[in-house]
Amino acid sequence: MPASPSDLRADDILALARLSTRPGAVRAMLGWLTRRTGGPAVLVGDTGRVLAGPEGERDPAVARAAADAVAELRRRGAPSAVLGGAEGRPVHLIALDTDPRTYLAVVGPDDPRCGTLLADAARTLALCWRLEQAERARRRIESAEGHSREAVLHLLMVGSVPAAQRIAGALRPALPGVIQVYVIECAQPRRREIARRIDREAGGGAWIVPCPVRPNHIIALVPPETGPPGGTGPADATDPATGTDTSTGTDTSTVTGPAPTTAPTDGTHPADGTAPAAETHPADETAPATPAAVGAPADGTAPAAVGGGPPRPPRVSLDRLIVRLVPESRVGVSERVALRDTPTAYEQAIHALAVARNAPERRAAFGGDLDVTVLAGPAGYRWASELLAPCLRYAPARRADPGPQELLGTLGSWLSFGGAASRHLKIHRNTLAARVRHLDELLGVPVSRSLAAQSAAWLALRLYTAPQAAAALAQAPPEPAVTLEAVLGTPAARTWARAQLRPLEQAGPATGLETVRTWLRADARLPAAAAALGISLPGARKRLTRAEDALGRSLLTAPSAKYELWLAMRALGSL
Repeated sequence: MPASPSDLRADDILALARLSTRPGAVRAMLGWLTRRTGGPAVLVGDTGRVLAGPEGERDPAVARAAADAVAELRRRGAPSAVLGGAEGRPVHLIALDTDPRTYLAVVGPDDPRCGTLLADAARTLALCWRLEQAERARRRIESAEGHSREAVLHLLMVGSVPAAQRIAGALRPALPGVIQVYVIECAQPRRREIARRIDREAGGGAWIVPCPVRPNHIIALVPPETGPPGGTGPADATDPATGTDTSTGTDTSTVTGPAPTTAPTDGTHPADGTAPAAETHPADETAPATPAAVGAPADGTAPAAVGGGPPRPPRVSLDRLIVRLVPESRVGVSERVALRDTPTAYEQAIHALAVARNAPERRAAFGGDLDVTVLAGPAGYRWASELLAPCLRYAPARRADPGPQELLGTLGSWLSFGGAASRHLKIHRNTLAARVRHLDELLGVPVSRSLAAQSAAWLALRLYTAPQAAAALAQAPPEPAVTLEAVLGTPAARTWARAQLRPLEQAGPATGLETVRTWLRADARLPAAAAALGISLPGARKRLTRAEDALGRSLLTAPSAKYELWLAMRALGSL
């Protein structure tokens, strides 16, 4: 017995409902309608443009027939119609309940019940289309917000703090006056998910940006008082068992020195800055709370609440929480700095991350000293101004060419990130190479090739922007031209240099001064350093990885401490 029309209609409605739950529901439903009616089914906008169709449907004649039918239906002001199309092919057309108005059209169907079928399909199709449009809009908004947050980070890195604060105030949260920078190394496909977790655990107070340069890094600017929801504890409390500062969420034990290390036995450590492969865990796997959490008693029990009541949840530092929630991650944490010192804090976090890669806890806080502004007296500022003067006085020949500030920004980014600066500056790698060659010509030193020139340019940029140096220069009498040797020959410079090299001197010969000195003499090129040392490339990488642990600084990953170490050795006459 053949099925009744009502049974066939019920089957069609059920089939449409099932298709509406699939990914790409609109295209799947249009493909089903095409097969069901015998004519191509498409969605057409009110301007006549085909918005969606079945997979593989690209017939221009169908698009023209549907566009002409939509124009005629709009002229009539009717919600649906059957209109004569080209070559005698009728077009069944019905308006969907959407804004802007969208039309479902079937060109030349064979099914005589096409009108009823389209009326039933229009309701479900309109809902699915609105959902897909809303999802597209959400992705566009998310992308725009991501670019805006990246722009805020870029402004902070180039020193435009007021502009960054204005944009951040509109996006929320507002940028705090004092921050710690966290750099989280994780699998690139999980960056968005991990960023959401960090934001949730930080109570929405962190400014989180996927790193525009390193695809496996997340950068978080966190207020020092930020902690997981429910965390409690005095602002200046320190856990005597773990040395963890509850006010900052950072281990004070790691701030005073590098974290314990477990260097790989084969000496492998990628020179491009990627972390060694980490053990993977399920995305929802979390480790149990441990007594090392901030505020937790030695027996692991939760502290009792004041005045009785249920026990207080233990306060957990944010870096501990991150590695516990995402076991394959590594976290480097900077010291507390003013917002204007975000570039310094970022470098500190990168150096801490180099230690965290080999630390059993998979996290580390910065424990060195990057403050080269001790060299920023009148002589240092005058030397920096003289070195950068050709760039500062440069007048571009064409309006579209980069000016002095853009060239200085390119120089700073290239010194920090090398070839990856093209991603940081959002320019083509050939444009970056051309700018670096132009800087070679302007400055009169081979910045693109020589570590000595790079170290001098790095120091000049730091000293030129030091406010105390400019103030000192304003009160100092004029002096003859100053050399780099004069800047590095002061007692303050030698004290700074000895402090930089002391961890290497104490580490022993295998990871000591000679290995790093040979690497620096080879312009920080690992193959040349390995050849000079008479060891294999993995062996040289292993030694430098151990030197990273001894220094608590990054050498093989940009930003690298190679410039400070070159300057320190030059100041002490050992290079």
